[in-house]
Amino acid sequence: MRITEKVVAASVFAMLAGCSLFGSKDAKNQPAPLVELKNPTLSPKTVWKYSVGKAGNAVFTPAVVGDSVYVADAGGALVRLNAATGKEIWRIKTGTDLTAGVGSDGDVVVVGGVKGQILAYDTNGKQLWKAQATSEVLSSPEAGGGLVVVRSVDNVITGFDAKTGEKKWNVTRTTPALTLRNAPGMVIAAPNAYIAQPGGKLLALALAAGQQRFEVVVGEPRGATELERVTDIAGTPVIYEKDICAVSYQGRVACFDVATGAPKWSKAASSDKGVAVDQRFVFVSDDKGAVSAFSRENGANAWKNDKLTFRALSTPVSYGRAVAVGDYQGYIHFLSREDGAFIGRVATDGSPIQADPVIAGTNLIFQTQSGTVTALAVE
Repeated sequence: MRITEKVVAASVFAMLAGCSLFGSKDAKNQPAPLVELKNPTLSPKTVWKYSVGKAGNAVFTPAVVGDSVYVADAGGALVRLNAATGKEIWRIKTGTDLTAGVGSDGDVVVVGGVKGQILAYDTNGKQLWKAQATSEVLSSPEAGGGLVVVRSVDNVITGFDAKTGEKKWNVTRTTPALTLRNAPGMVIAAPNAYIAQPGGKLLALALAAGQQRFEVVVGEPRGATELERVTDIAGTPVIYEKDICAVSYQGRVACFDVATGAPKWSKAASSDKGVAVDQRFVFVSDDKGAVSAFSRENGANAWKNDKLTFRALSTPVSYGRAVAVGDYQGYIHFLSREDGAFIGRVATDGSPIQADPVIAGTNLIFQTQSGTVTALAVE
C-alpha cells in the first residue's frame, strides 16, 4: 500500500511504517509466522492453474461472467478461460502495457492501458474501440447498463458507450492532498454506478447521465497532519441484497441502503483492501493483518483473528463455511466463517496476492502478482 500526493507522488510513497507489501523493516512489525495447522478440517484442492504473466506494480482482478473468467497482465495479455476447467479459450496481445482490469458485463471486456488508454473487446477477443481517460487508470473499468465506467487517478469518472466508446458523460471530483496509491473500486447495479472515493466517501451516480444520486461518508478524516487524515475507501464496495458496504483506511467499515444511501451501521476499522459480504457477515482484513467479521444486520463484532499480522492480506472472500484470504507469500488461508479459527491453508507460487479473490460456480479463484491464476474447490 502506498500513499501518493495529488501532483507529485515519489517523495511520499514510503511514509507509512508497517504498510510495505513485504512487511516493515521495523522489528515490531515483522510478518507473523504461519500458525501450524494440526487438525485442518478443510482440504482445498487445486482444480486448475493458468499462468497469465506478471502484474508488475498494477493489480489485475479476474472478471467472472457466466462460464468464463477473463484475466490480464501488465505486459498486455488479455485472456478468456473456461471457469470450470481453466482451458484457454483465447489469448490476445493488446499491443500496450496494462495498468488496470478486467471489467466485463458478458458483452464487452475492458482493460486500462498505460497513459490512460481504455481498450474494449468483444467476448471473442476482437477489439471494439479505444478511448482515452484524463489520466492514469488503476481501478478496473466496470461495464453494465450499456456503459463502461472508468475512474482515473485524477478522480475523473467517465461513462463511455459500451458499443462505440463514445464519451457520454464525465464527473470531476476533488482529491485530497494525500491519497492511497491503490485502485479504489466501482460496482454497477443499474440504474446506478457506485464509486469508492478518496477522502472516505462513497459516491452513487446515475448511469444514464452521471448525475449524483447520493454521497455518503464511510471514513471521516481525522488528525492534525495530512498523513493522519488519509481515509480513502479501500477496494471495491460490495452490494448484497439491499445493502452496499465499504471500508476506509484510518476510518470505518459501514453499510448503507443501496437505493438511498441511508446509513445502517458503521464501526471503526482501517483497511487498504476491500470488504466481503454474505448473508450474515461483513468481513474485513485490516491494515495490520487481522481479519474481522461484523454482523451484516447491525455491525456487532462477531469475531477477530489476529494471527496473520503484517502479512499484507488481500481482500477476504466468503466461500461456503470458510472465509479465504491471501497473503504476501502467496498463501491462501481458510478461516471458519463462524468463529475465525484456521481450518485450512494452501500455497500458490510464493508471490503476493493483491487482487480480489472471485468465485466462479463452485471454484474459488485467486491471481498472484507473478501471474498464477489458481482455481480451488472444497470437496
